[in-house]
Amino acid sequence: MNGEFLLALDQIEKEKGISKELLIDAIDVALVSAFKKNFGTSQNVKVEINRETGEVDVYALKTVVEEVENEFLQISLQDAKAISRNYEIGDIVETKVTPKNFGRIAAQTAKQVVVQRIREAERGIIFDEFISRENEIVTGLIQRKEKSSVFIDLGKTEAILGPGEQTPNEVYNIGDRIKTYIVEVKKTTKGPQIVLSRTHPGLVKRLFELEVPEIQSGIVEIKSIAREAGSRTKIAVFSHDKNVEPVGACVGQRGQRVQVIVDELRGEKIDIIQWSDDPELFVGSALSPAKVIEVNADKETNSARVIVEDSQLSLAIGKEGQNARLAAKLTGWKIDIKSQSQVTDI
Repeated sequence: MNGEFLLALDQIEKEKGISKELLIDAIDVALVSAFKKNFGTSQNVKVEINRETGEVDVYALKTVVEEVENEFLQISLQDAKAISRNYEIGDIVETKVTPKNFGRIAAQTAKQVVVQRIREAERGIIFDEFISRENEIVTGLIQRKEKSSVFIDLGKTEAILGPGEQTPNEVYNIGDRIKTYIVEVKKTTKGPQIVLSRTHPGLVKRLFELEVPEIQSGIVEIKSIAREAGSRTKIAVFSHDKNVEPVGACVGQRGQRVQVIVDELRGEKIDIIQWSDDPELFVGSALSPAKVIEVNADKETNSARVIVEDSQLSLAIGKEGQNARLAAKLTGWKIDIKSQSQVTDI
């Protein structure tokens, strides 16, 4: 170690924001361990680094006692007095024990500590940045695939799109740019782990916020979302301004706004429904594109009986029950759909 090394620590402090004194303290601790490891001693030692020259000295610390029981940790009062008359029982005597070749060991150890601390600091910066972006959209580059997981380069770090967060039938090609939703940011021994999703309903919500100024400004509010990723999403919206029609605002002129989102979701169908605090009106709208004749809501059981024309029954229920299932999830109501003829027969 030398003066140039200390100048390098000054530079690291400026560029990385890592305190020079904290680095030196960490180097001190590491040098004590390195001394004991390389010279096989059980002595109690301390290391001092000259802040101007970078010179490193090692001192053995011994407690002044009447009778020495451990010569590595203790020194007799008589021997201590021979060094200085001022020593008394309980005082600590410091004796310089720096080995001749310790400079090389010190330099290697210090470098390792600094590199480790820089890595830890950079991981901490990345964690702090992305933990504040949980539940937000990020755009990244598909870097690689490993087993069933897709790894995405976010610039400063790599994030993972696990198999459970991938949209069915969606193809992820290396080199493609992709928008994803940050589900969680975890601290691990290898640095921050950023978990992404393409299936989360929050992805749809954030995409609408990006495309619809009325949502950004708070005029239009997204009340609820029900999604079966890769297939269909239902979204309920409400306007706080009577002059702004919420569904129209989300659809955009000639459907341009919603089409941008559909394209980003690789053709996923999106039903935009006007939210209402009237459960019968809301449940009826939620079953769109099917046309509903009548809705009878029972608030005690939180269930709704819906009647549709016979020709609309399959549309209301949807393929494999999807439309009814999403409507129930969107509204929070149990929905029982009947055709006119079924009601008449009863």
